[in-house]
Amino acid sequence: MATACSGSTSEIVSTTASSEPAAAPSTSTESTSVTPVALSCEQAFLAKLNPRQKLGQLLTVGVTGTADAVNVVRESQVGGIFIGGWTDQSLLTAGGVAQVQGAANVPVMVTIDEEGGRVSRVANLIGVAPSAREAAATMTPEQVYGLTLERAKAMKGLGITVDFAPDVDVSSQPDDSVIGDRSYSNDPDTVTQYGDAVIRGLNDGGLGAVIKHFPGHGSGSGDSHTGAVSTPPLSELQATDLVPFRSLVTSGAAVMVGHLDVPGLTAPGIPASISPAAMNLLRTGTGYGAAPFDGVIFTDDLGGMAAITSRLSIPQAVEAALVAGADDALWITTTEVPAVLDQLERAVAEGRLPADRVDASVLRVARYKGALSC
Repeated sequence: MATACSGSTSEIVSTTASSEPAAAPSTSTESTSVTPVALSCEQAFLAKLNPRQKLGQLLTVGVTGTADAVNVVRESQVGGIFIGGWTDQSLLTAGGVAQVQGAANVPVMVTIDEEGGRVSRVANLIGVAPSAREAAATMTPEQVYGLTLERAKAMKGLGITVDFAPDVDVSSQPDDSVIGDRSYSNDPDTVTQYGDAVIRGLNDGGLGAVIKHFPGHGSGSGDSHTGAVSTPPLSELQATDLVPFRSLVTSGAAVMVGHLDVPGLTAPGIPASISPAAMNLLRTGTGYGAAPFDGVIFTDDLGGMAAITSRLSIPQAVEAALVAGADDALWITTTEVPAVLDQLERAVAEGRLPADRVDASVLRVARYKGALSC
């Protein structure tokens, strides 16, 4: 559902100045010249959206089913919807996605976190896949690529456009811990090889990929669903957790930032998902030896994880994330969308969230989801 931009024009009305003395009043009407000024492709795209709709494009929200999704897209023009385990699957199987896209001014990302193993939302529709840890133990990277490609094509057939996968955390935690068997290995090079295979499989199958959870959840102190999580210091992450991100930020995948307190990087009480320092580390690459990243930065869920909700309301968390440098704020319900947009409009009006930063993020998201070809 990609739409290509074409140049459009605006008009500037000008009058010709003269160095001659002013002439006597005349009863004739002087003509004016109209000069068309071409808008760039990006300017033309942005001109289609009013300020509140631009802010809506930076939100991805969980939906309960078709009616919920259509309503939030029609009313708020959110940029993405999220399919969770609670979502009525008729959205995917009975024409619901087409209804959602029909309500949108800009094509909507239809996102899911289909990792395989215990994090699987549509295994009943597309078939099962092993956990990351089991896959690395029993399959080659190319076999994982093949399986991912097959499942990506099946997801695309359901209308899904983005998979929040692969998980490239480096971990030796027990299988049933928060990361555990979602990690391919405790060896960063192995994680990188399998992560690359999944990214290629998703992309070749027509889906966007998202690597997570920057800067690395694999050796964190707990579960960000239930409370604050601290990682080892940034200096220790360099040789382990950050290795897959360092290698894969040039793969074309987006990046999801986790709710992680990182000594030597984040300020006290400010997890990476709302930390300007963490966003800057990812965006510039300076400080962990990576290439600059100009792709989309997603937050982890801002509404259902105590590492954030114990500190901030959803509107506050969304503002903090976008001000810090994220492009797309994710949470799992639609009811807060109007309040979030009100909060963001105030943040722009009061100068906390610069309008040019909003425009840059809108363009990044649009390119990532295929809505902008320039």
